[in-house]
Amino acid sequence: MKRIILGLLVIPLASGLASAQVQSGKGGLSASALQTIRQGYTNTPSERALKNTIAQHGMVFASSSLRGRPDGEFSHRVPTRGITNQHQSGRCWLFTGLNVLRADLINQHKTGDFFYSHNYSFFWDQLEKANLFLQGIIDTRKKPINDRTVEWLFSNPIGDGGQFTGVSDNLIKYGVVPAEVMPENVNSNNTNKLSGILARVLRQGGMRLRQSAQTGASEKQLEAQKLQLLQGVYRLLVLNLGEPPTKFTYTLRDASGKAISTKEYTPQSFYHEFVGRDLRDEYVMLMNDPSRPFYQTYQIEYDRHLYDGKNWTYINLPIEELKEMAIASIKDSTMMYYSCDVGKELDRQSGILSLDNNDYEAVLGFPLDMDKKERIESKASGSTHAMTLVAVNLDEQGKPTKWLVENSWGANSGHKGHLIITDEWFDAYTFRIVVEKKYITDKVRTLLDQKPTMLPPWDPMFRTEE
Repeated sequence: MKRIILGLLVIPLASGLASAQVQSGKGGLSASALQTIRQGYTNTPSERALKNTIAQHGMVFASSSLRGRPDGEFSHRVPTRGITNQHQSGRCWLFTGLNVLRADLINQHKTGDFFYSHNYSFFWDQLEKANLFLQGIIDTRKKPINDRTVEWLFSNPIGDGGQFTGVSDNLIKYGVVPAEVMPENVNSNNTNKLSGILARVLRQGGMRLRQSAQTGASEKQLEAQKLQLLQGVYRLLVLNLGEPPTKFTYTLRDASGKAISTKEYTPQSFYHEFVGRDLRDEYVMLMNDPSRPFYQTYQIEYDRHLYDGKNWTYINLPIEELKEMAIASIKDSTMMYYSCDVGKELDRQSGILSLDNNDYEAVLGFPLDMDKKERIESKASGSTHAMTLVAVNLDEQGKPTKWLVENSWGANSGHKGHLIITDEWFDAYTFRIVVEKKYITDKVRTLLDQKPTMLPPWDPMFRTEE
């Protein structure tokens, strides 16, 4: 045994565990504990082969079921046309909501491909989110800087993610325009830099508002200061995204390219003519969160995109009941807003989401078998991405075997721009759908008038889809 002498301290160096000899306090890794841990790798020929493979090719989990992978045939499918691409942005929630609405326009007016402008709606979303943050700072100005709500606000001043309430409140207030009227550009397709500078501007503005409040500024004075800050935000948005139109002339064309009508519109009049619905009153968000009691309604504080908007209310249900209403909607040729934890068990090349995609136990030596409740409570899973639910395959007994979503990652991604979801994956990683009220069951309808439980903004279900 070798020894190193440092002053009067003698540290034995045995089996590379020098530090363990020193650290012998409660909870530390002692030499005997590390010796036990080292037995996790047995250095057998099969272990060495696995180690060499991973060293050369990375941590690849082989498929545990290469046969019987789901195909692209479905018993019930809503007609769709065209695939969108959010590029390097977190606007999936906006693409999904507008995809639902553009499908209605295409089917009702028999048009060719039609797309709403995501850039136009995103512009107003960012301005409204900036106001939501700054007004939240004004509202909490008397709280200490380390108050949890204040900390949450400064940690989340703005972002490009969101959920369906951002679609409903935004469109009702600002209307919509066709994609040609305010097209995408390099900044709307790649939002990272814009989001970063907006966050810096807002955090600084939030601190200045708190400082003004501490020196005796009245609420009216703080409101005026907020408007000055928002002028700077508006200018930054115009420089990056373009200035949103107040009126425009547009020709609607049928599938053959023949003009149906040519009119002058405002964004609001275009919305009223081609959407014509109050999205806040006609849709219901259904959640599957087994970490909380079912048949309860919930709201999350600040879970909105407009300060004067609506915290989205959702009803928590068992997954089987959520699927029942999703099937009813698809059977009636109505697609819906859908969100899930898309990064789990995704084969990007084939576009398949399946629990059989990865054989973790073969590599790890033990299964990853937390249930959905445990994954939520441990922050291992949450809603991360929104897509458009367009199809389901039902077996002879009427039970779903797979689902299809229209994605917003471009036509060349996944399965022709779509993802195929096995029913088992749907159960494990689906979190919410937004359905028209006409498809909800009588049991769920009785819950609409229930007073919601208000949850804090740091609740796991707040996680925005990107």
